[in-house]
Amino acid sequence: MKTILITGGAGFIGSHVVRLFVNNYPDYKIVNLDKLTYAGNLANLKDLENKPNYEFVKADIVDSEAMFELFREKQFDGVIHLAAESHVDRSIANPMEFVMTNVIGTVNLLNAARSIWTDNTEDKLFYHISTDEVYGSLGKEGLFEETTKYDPHSPYSASKASSDHFVRAYCDTFGLPTLVSNCSNNYGSFQFPEKLIPLFINNIKHNKPLPVYGKGENIRDWLWVEDHARAIDVIFHNGKVGETYNIGGHNEWTNISLIKLMCSIMDRKLNREPGTSEKLITYVKDRAGHDLRYAIDSTKLQKELNWVPSLQFEEGLEKTIDWYLVNEEWMENVTSGDYQKYYEVQYAQR
Repeated sequence: MKTILITGGAGFIGSHVVRLFVNNYPDYKIVNLDKLTYAGNLANLKDLENKPNYEFVKADIVDSEAMFELFREKQFDGVIHLAAESHVDRSIANPMEFVMTNVIGTVNLLNAARSIWTDNTEDKLFYHISTDEVYGSLGKEGLFEETTKYDPHSPYSASKASSDHFVRAYCDTFGLPTLVSNCSNNYGSFQFPEKLIPLFINNIKHNKPLPVYGKGENIRDWLWVEDHARAIDVIFHNGKVGETYNIGGHNEWTNISLIKLMCSIMDRKLNREPGTSEKLITYVKDRAGHDLRYAIDSTKLQKELNWVPSLQFEEGLEKTIDWYLVNEEWMENVTSGDYQKYYEVQYAQR
């Protein structure tokens, strides 16, 4: 039985990856490591708690001693590294927190893997999940490719760019078997409501303002989180060591067009008069260093590993809105902070 470490597995993307691996690979032991910051929610994974091939470990990747001990104890065969601070506004307010988790934490994991795998890297893999924001900003034309020059503009993207470089350096310098993937904006169920889509779903439902940076002209490529999890699965099992793979949804939308589409869908689902929710839109001062456009070219992933996104954005957005409207209790627990009690109630006395 292989033992796979998934870091950040109680978070948004991580919980989807953990669920996919636990359910699809019963011959793997999946160890979910998460610090349980504000963005980590074990209630996302309550359906897995009694699975025989699942284990949760509460720990901080910044704690190098704890990481070495965990690697010695569990003897991991693979690492899927998602743990990261990821909110751009928070990185502007507190850059050092992003340096510690995204850079130092990643290097701690690399050092632990290198230490344990020193004499036997066969069938081992350290897979690092990153973001398209490391590439900077596009103009009206073009797509980010795996060979695009890095040009990060926020403390968040700079910290992820640094961690990407360390992962590749450990492959080149020490022969550590690594992979990197860079993804576009994710959306779907279990996303913390500081991010645009769940935040605005909740605000529309409660008739709260919808704050739009600048004129809302920034463009993002949207990737359904379950498609991203499938891509991670494919890359982990079939990707070539030392390579980078870009994962995109081929769904470019300006922020304002996306928000207006959400308003229209929400008005229909809440039985409101058309145009009601658009009245909640308010324009605010633009974010510092706000990149104009991100768009991913996933040709390499499609041609080499036969992955394609399963949903177009309109369909995925409908499914996402339905999930948040049905799962009112989840949203209420997150917005109230009650979700942070879940670990103490469910795990502390085990």
